[in-house]
Amino acid sequence: MVSVLIPAKDEAGNIGYLVDEIHHALAGHLTHEVVLVDDGSSDDTGAVFLQHCLRWGMPARLIRHATSAGQSTALWTAARHATGRFLVTIDGDCQNDPADIPALVAQGLTLSETHRHFCIAGYRTDRRDTRWKKIQSRIANAVRRRILDDGVPDTGCGLKLVPRATWLCLPYFDHMHRFVPALVKRLGGVIAIVPVRHRHRTAGVSKYTAWNRLWVGIVDMWGVSWLIHRSKLPLIDRMEVRH
Repeated sequence: MVSVLIPAKDEAGNIGYLVDEIHHALAGHLTHEVVLVDDGSSDDTGAVFLQHCLRWGMPARLIRHATSAGQSTALWTAARHATGRFLVTIDGDCQNDPADIPALVAQGLTLSETHRHFCIAGYRTDRRDTRWKKIQSRIANAVRRRILDDGVPDTGCGLKLVPRATWLCLPYFDHMHRFVPALVKRLGGVIAIVPVRHRHRTAGVSKYTAWNRLWVGIVDMWGVSWLIHRSKLPLIDRMEVRH
């Protein structure tokens, strides 16, 4: 089963359309559930989510943070409560297209035959953001690839697939969602890239600015680099169990 994880704050204008699109993309093709973590919204995000899930008879979990804890923490909460073998993350702003999820799952099924840990990362080949935002991301992605060598051209894309067993091995920290491919590689996992669609935001506002991403991003990047270089992956030569 696939668990679709949605972190959302004040996305009442988007979440209903997103649930509808997930249903149309997956119903009849993949067994799935949708886990929404309402990260302290002040609007009706949770109510709209449940209303649309009920319309389609979609298995759903709604978890609400009492106060906003950020996107990484919302995904961490969602992953702990999900039950699927594969976790697919998707932003709640409707800029990702759920129609791309089956391609990620197909790639995940292939990799699962030979690898325990892996991450399928979406790549927004035709990104629909402002020119200023695209310039920021281009610079950030280039710096991150040089320092972390994670093999991902677009780590900011919300669409990713990770086995739940792998996700539960990742270290938790605020903003860790930007470094999931690097953290999976730290486990000895492999990374695959799948081109995905991207759309303009039509409702709500982004919670990120250049300023609030810049400084924490720099600090976190060096922290992840430290984790990678201080990790060891022992090869088990032999194990004996006696009762």
